[in-house]
Amino acid sequence: MTSPHAASADPLDDAVLAARLFVLAPNVFRGMTLRGSSPAREALVAALSDALLLRRLPGHVDDERLLGGIDLAASLSAGKPIRQTGLIEEARGGALIAGMAERLDGSIAGRLAQALDDPSHGGETALVLLDDASDPDEAPPVSLTERLAFTCDLSASRRWQGVELAPAAGTLAEVAPLDEAALRALAATAEVLGVDSLRALIFAGEAARGLAALEGRTTVSEGDLAGAVRLALAPRATRLPPQEAQEPPPPEEPDQPPPDGQNDNSEDSDRQQQEPDLSEVLVEAAKASIPAGLLEQLTQGKAPRRSSSSGTGQKRKAATRGKPLGARPGMPRGGAKLALIDSLRAAVPWQAVRRKEQGADAASAIIMRKEDLRIRRFEERAARVTIFAVDASGSAAAARLAEAKGAVELMLAQAYVTRSEVALVAFRGTSAELILPPTRSLTRARRMLAELPGGGGTPLAMGLNVAREVAEAVIARGRSAALVILTDGRANIAADGSPGRAQAKDDAEAAAKAICARGIDALVVDISARPGPEGAALAQALGGRFLALPRADARMLQAAINAVQPIGKAA
Repeated sequence: MTSPHAASADPLDDAVLAARLFVLAPNVFRGMTLRGSSPAREALVAALSDALLLRRLPGHVDDERLLGGIDLAASLSAGKPIRQTGLIEEARGGALIAGMAERLDGSIAGRLAQALDDPSHGGETALVLLDDASDPDEAPPVSLTERLAFTCDLSASRRWQGVELAPAAGTLAEVAPLDEAALRALAATAEVLGVDSLRALIFAGEAARGLAALEGRTTVSEGDLAGAVRLALAPRATRLPPQEAQEPPPPEEPDQPPPDGQNDNSEDSDRQQQEPDLSEVLVEAAKASIPAGLLEQLTQGKAPRRSSSSGTGQKRKAATRGKPLGARPGMPRGGAKLALIDSLRAAVPWQAVRRKEQGADAASAIIMRKEDLRIRRFEERAARVTIFAVDASGSAAAARLAEAKGAVELMLAQAYVTRSEVALVAFRGTSAELILPPTRSLTRARRMLAELPGGGGTPLAMGLNVAREVAEAVIARGRSAALVILTDGRANIAADGSPGRAQAKDDAEAAAKAICARGIDALVVDISARPGPEGAALAQALGGRFLALPRADARMLQAAINAVQPIGKAA
């Protein structure tokens, strides 16, 4: 059922309401995440800046600027350590605002989360995260969004004029705490929506009180609870509320005049039966306000998006290239570069002690020691290797091999852009073989694939074991590996080469579980004419995904693999 609110309201309305709550009590709600670059978001940020002190958080900020430390230029000029404040300290009483929060470094997110939880800051740290992600798998760090009360998606908003944050008519302290029934209703609603976080439940309770405070009331109404669910719980939903089964209409009974004195009682009874439970009202409010993008994901059985890599490969530390990270103590050798400014900043606080030890005067040069040296750090994405394991057995082998060859060539054609490589393992008869080692060379791939034979039994366990060995070798070289297994899952050759379906099935299951235990991503694609349950069972043992594509050609296969390309867990 779609409520009138969901049908007519612009997302900006709820975002303004959430912003008013945030301004009312920044130390309680801790901030908000604004998704979708749009004029509406710009207008809302401008309105927030009129009500709160907002300090911009640069994407490349380091620990010194974030947490505070030594002002190097002032210290060198004064001849003594001069401390500079950090952005977290400068934003007390207001909020830090971070653009492109989906790219926020994990270490910076950790520092911010620590500041949000630190009682020594007096609860004065707050955040506004601007989420500009275009990839559905990208999102700001969960460690931060979990700690912020509100998430608003303004990408579909069509209004931006006249955005103002009206002052509250009351204060949060003037509103009475929620009663037992309201708390139980909020908890039941969170359970129905699959919201496990206690923080979210606390935010919802405080939001209900905040909505009453905005209107100058001292008690919370049912509408306040519904609004709190809409703002704090619905954006965190991980599953849809269960659909009510339609009950058959009751049989018609002949009209008979009721006995005297029973009319009033029956009307009261009907009224009591028709009055819905409070938790049901809140669930309906949440259903009507779940964001369209999130609703689509939940309908398809997908988990909400989380912060992760983009699928091109795992992030890894590098010494010479990539995205710059903060400096760390170390010697500039083995290709590591000296971070001169950070080294000087580490040495300045100790100058007075060192000069006294050496009897030097204040005009002497800076005394550096080995422990002052800092080296630069970088982060880069590892290349991804997609390993095809193709069942080349039986009468359908020719078709499967032809499509696999085509998909390999198509993926190699885009390998330069995605920085990926492709390998091919074929298994048939009583053996499994690495036909094409990891490569980006399309010419080499075509030459190796040209005379790939087919036919014979299905040694699925052998194929899985060879694919796992190739994946482990790839991971050992610092790259990410993902398996794409083209088979119907009907093994009939055991791992030792002997025929027999029962043993072959057990061996294949053991080989699949070994891949799962290693944490290697896997996708099983069944392109046989009549897909059976064996392929899905194999995917389950692998801890991977399953696709049944009985009439897929090479291009369709490549598109399906790109669409569900698993995000690397290994490496």
